[in-house]
Amino acid sequence: MGLSFQSPSPLAGEGGSRAAAEGRGVAPSREELLARAKWMRSNPTDAEKRMWSLLRAKRFVNYKFKRQVVVDCYIADFVNYDHRLIVEADGSQHAENPYDTRRDAYLKAQGFNVLHFWNNDILARNGAVQDAIWDALQLPPLPSAACAAPSLSRKGRGAMIGAL
Repeated sequence: MGLSFQSPSPLAGEGGSRAAAEGRGVAPSREELLARAKWMRSNPTDAEKRMWSLLRAKRFVNYKFKRQVVVDCYIADFVNYDHRLIVEADGSQHAENPYDTRRDAYLKAQGFNVLHFWNNDILARNGAVQDAIWDALQLPPLPSAACAAPSLSRKGRGAMIGAL
């Protein structure tokens, strides 16, 4: 009986309407996302409470995590920036959600590894969840889209423009 690590992420965490979440509406503003993240920190699910009790204050082998963090136009449940790891606590409403697939692809393109755990796994199989997080922290971060382009100095950029 294995844990589901690639299951979709929480739609409720994004703070937008269903239409916006499905790409048919206007995405929430940064201020709206920050307000939603703050509300989510104050009103965690039971699984998020359990996960935060494990990850907060460098309790997890001295790795620093933040919770309900705005990453561009998304809200991630738990983030370790040093290792570019996002940990998501997912309820059943996220099963096979195309929005979640797009969200994960975007976050991976930014260099994040994204782990998903079903809420019931977090609550009932905490040891297996901890093992999976530990294993993910041992992996190198994914290259981000920003890192893929060659970095040119100002002089180098000018030389390129002049050569065209």
